Amino acid sequence: MKEAETLANSERWYSNPTQVFWTCDALTKGRTISQKTEIREVKGWRLGAIIHRLKFAYGWPITTELRGAENVAHYRLAPGTDAARLRFPPSARALADRLTGDGE
Repeated sequence: MKEAETLANSERWYSNPTQVFWTCDALTKGRTISQKTEIREVKGWRLGAIIHRLKFAYGWPITTELRGAENVAHYRLAPGTDAARLRFPPSARALADRLTGDGE
């Protein structure tokens, strides 16, 4: 395996970059999302891992609400979060540009 290929895989957190981008996009738009939402919209199965990484590696203030008898986790950004000040993972950097106006 080539070094560049290994690096590309390690940057993916074992999740599809589309799933990471989708998660960041949904949260910065003020949405509340769950695993069911991710499955339906991007056919992903790694939302919990992506949320964990955003919270602990990138410092995102994500709140979790457990709903229903099965305690399904629903995630959203904490109220009052300035999305333009968040640190973004590599696969979602374009969102940071959009939020700060640098991509225009």
